[in-house]
Formats: sequence, C-alpha cells, structure tokens
Amino acid sequence: MSRLERLIYGSTATGRTDSLINLVAILAESQRNNDRDGLTGALAAHDGRYVQVIEGRSDALDGLLRRLATDNRHRDIVVFSRDPIEARAFSGWCMASARITPAVKGLLDDLMADQTPSPARALAIMREAVAAV
Repeated sequence: MSRLERLIYGSTATGRTDSLINLVAILAESQRNNDRDGLTGALAAHDGRYVQVIEGRSDALDGLLRRLATDNRHRDIVVFSRDPIEARAFSGWCMASARITPAVKGLLDDLMADQTPSPARALAIMREAVAAV
C-alpha cells in the first residue's frame, strides 16, 4: 500500500485566472479525477498563477503529476514540496476552490513572489483561503 503524501506546487496559467468559466472547468475535472483517485486538496487561481495543495497515496500523486505535465492550461510547474503526512489537511474536499479575500490576496502575492516558498506557509495560506469559503 502506498503511503500518504502532500504535494504543493505552483504553475503559470496559460489562460485567465480571473475567468469563472476557466476555473469551473478546472475544478470540475479535478473533482472528478481526485474523487476517482482518492486525492484531496485545494486550488488557488490568482494573478496568472495556480497554487495547489494535493494529498493522497504516492502512486495517485505520481499519476496526477504525469497528467499535469501534459495539461495545456498551465506551464512552468514548480513543486514546492512533497512530503509524507500522517493525516490530510483537506480531508473533506476532493478539490476545494480557495476564496481570494483581500487578506488572502496579499498572502498569495507574497507566496507567489517567493522562488522557494515555505511548504508550511503555503499550506497555512491555502487552509485560510478554504476556511473563507
């Protein structure tokens, strides 16, 4: 049996991140795939970038990374961290959409400007953004 891991990554959007149509399409596909693969997590689309925290079995995360590499909706994927975990932070969400409040916007701006963001900080920001939903 695969161990439970948390993957945090960022990427550059090829389409508009402020488009509700784009976001709904990504979330619907992510929810369907993640439900099938036993993955949970959250996605933030902000200022031309994506940040995602995703949790699940290591083999399911490997499959996700393969799909992401060929997904033309984004490019320049940077893995911030991939670590074993004891418990999921987003257990109730096959894919939550982060709510970008003014407070979260500033935090995401700082996070995305950092070339090597702290995984703990990224996780805290995403948890705050999902709690605002």
